[in-house]
Amino acid sequence: MQNFDTQTKLIEEFQPKKLPGRRYLIRAAVALILRPTAKGTQVLMMRRSEREGDPWSGHMSFPGGKKDLEDSSTFIAALRETEEETGINKPQSLQYLGRLSDILTRPHSGKRPMVITPFVFALHEEVEFEPNYEVAELLWIPLDYLANIAHREKMQWKQSGVAMTLPCYFYRQQRIWGLSLTMLDELVGLFYRQTFPDTHSRMQFRPRLARGVVNRVMRRFL
Repeated sequence: MQNFDTQTKLIEEFQPKKLPGRRYLIRAAVALILRPTAKGTQVLMMRRSEREGDPWSGHMSFPGGKKDLEDSSTFIAALRETEEETGINKPQSLQYLGRLSDILTRPHSGKRPMVITPFVFALHEEVEFEPNYEVAELLWIPLDYLANIAHREKMQWKQSGVAMTLPCYFYRQQRIWGLSLTMLDELVGLFYRQTFPDTHSRMQFRPRLARGVVNRVMRRFL
């Protein structure tokens, strides 16, 4: 098991894949917050509150959200959303380490594609969480648990009438899957030097296909 200093260096030196033309798409960002412990590195996740009309109610995710007009960058959007949802404030608590690869997806509220950028931070001190109404629970997930392939399971998901088999984990009765797991697969793969053949990449590693999507968006919306 690598120590936290080694993991920090891996993130700092990592060269993430950036989707071409992402400035023409809806932008969003999330924060993967890591903390070192005697039993290994953990990552902070949140269980979303149950809300009517929210298709992701009760799901596990990372702090984050869409970039607002007043946000100067997706990095600032990630910090703003993190403070709103957890109460963590960067100047006092968070150390920026680096970022992971862009992920292309589609928001449930519209047809225009969205690019999510995951930023990675380290938390080196105890903080008092102050979650807002969007958050039902905050959980620290051990990366060692996710690196153990024996904990990886399968689930069925139907989208637009098409059934899919997707990977997932269950930790303390909470299911971790989808885009959040895609980000975690990249992070765990970097730290533990392993690959997950069933990763649901959502075009993360397919830049040629992503360019085609961007070109279609430009023709339709611009």
